[in-house]
Amino acid sequence: MKRKINLIIILMTICTALLLALQLYWNYEVYQNNDRIFRSDANDALEESVEKLANLRRDEFAQQYKKWMADTNLIVISCSYDEKSKEMIFSLSDKNPSLKNTRPPSRIAMRDFKQRLDQITPEAKTFFINSFVKNYVYYDLRDAKVYYHTTKLGELLAKAFAEDKLDTIRLGKLYRQALANRGIKEAFKLHTFKYQFNKFDTNNPDSVGKTYLTRKFEYGFGSAIALNASFANPKVIYLQKMKWVLLSSLLLVFITLGCFIYTIKTMLSQKKLTLLKDDFVNNMTHELKTPVATISIAAEAIDQFDLNPQAKTEYLSIIRYQAANLTHLIDQILTNLVNQQAIIGLSKKKVLLNELLQHVLQQYQPQFLMASIKLNLNLSAKKLWVNADQIHLGNSIANLLDNAVKYGNKEAEIRIDLLQQAQKAVLRITNSGEEIPDEYSARIFEPFFRVPTGNVHQVKGYGLGLSYVNDIVKQHDGQLTVTSANQLTTFILQLPLYDS
Repeated sequence: MKRKINLIIILMTICTALLLALQLYWNYEVYQNNDRIFRSDANDALEESVEKLANLRRDEFAQQYKKWMADTNLIVISCSYDEKSKEMIFSLSDKNPSLKNTRPPSRIAMRDFKQRLDQITPEAKTFFINSFVKNYVYYDLRDAKVYYHTTKLGELLAKAFAEDKLDTIRLGKLYRQALANRGIKEAFKLHTFKYQFNKFDTNNPDSVGKTYLTRKFEYGFGSAIALNASFANPKVIYLQKMKWVLLSSLLLVFITLGCFIYTIKTMLSQKKLTLLKDDFVNNMTHELKTPVATISIAAEAIDQFDLNPQAKTEYLSIIRYQAANLTHLIDQILTNLVNQQAIIGLSKKKVLLNELLQHVLQQYQPQFLMASIKLNLNLSAKKLWVNADQIHLGNSIANLLDNAVKYGNKEAEIRIDLLQQAQKAVLRITNSGEEIPDEYSARIFEPFFRVPTGNVHQVKGYGLGLSYVNDIVKQHDGQLTVTSANQLTTFILQLPLYDS
């Protein structure tokens, strides 16, 4: 049984340790997954924001380009119908070309334009500008290239590209919205770097301490600019995302540990109880075997030998004495077991503790005389009334007296004090003898427990008496304690006084 309990405890410990390790590993994997997701989202959101800002700037450049083409002080737009191709041909040129400008006007066929005109009209001009920017200029803008459809238009676009600056405020708003769409609301900083000597001029690594930096993304229509974003402490972000997972995991861990500790404690208690019961059975077997063996030997002597009447009478007297002793042992064991397992239905009433103590002392006079014990009584003159079951409380006091006689020194003194302290009646029973070690002071009230004295107990017993007394006192709303020092042991029984 003990080996099985030990094996179960070992297996439960291993299983609990594995379960806790699995929880820790799972939380670690969740943390790593959140880290990967955050890094991916932070980079994807920044890439998306940079691309969105670039698209917005292209649209703005396209609108500006339309304004330049519509400005008659800058650009001349004309049209004619080509009989050969059956298409309208639009011509685009600078109004005031420089002397160095020898390039001919740009001629563009517009197949979507179905009208046949000899000269340009406002409607035709608007149609041409919109179609030209959409089908030609926007592709140049997408590749951040300047194509000189006319010298003036090329110069204006090149200048606009050169003067274009990264609007970090605008980009920050776009990035914040992109992060929010991915469930990230933490603060960030944007960093820009110049493009020099075929590389981005920056001394910043990808991560600095606890700070996380995104990848670098390129932006620019003229000179290229690199940028990235930094987050102060992404671990806080992960923990915020994981808070419910962590709380539920911690709760599960605490429940598991609590159940494990409770189960181990219960099994250890079972193991201890098993050991105590084994000790009880061994003691009981030893106690019962002696009278049984004596009775058996006496009966065989009467049966096998021709004894004279006087010898038979002596052997029969031995049998009767041992039978009575055996009956007494069995009754004592059964009584203690019954009282220990089921103390129910106490019949409480108003009891004068002074008289009850005197009655118990009178019943124990023979034991005191046989042990040559002197009683030193210090009884209160006040009448101490308590609400108690007279039979069980009397048995409890008798058990304490019996304990003082058995474990006290022979021909010693037992001191009994009965007094009132505040609203309690206090009974102290003190005997001289072996002290109770401090580590066993609380355990002597446990069932079957006896203070270890090696392999042999000089005083026979079953470790049930004090447990019975303690339970009875508790059911009377009282308290039983023990002190042991200087070769003196004192049991202190406190009961609340009867409240009329």
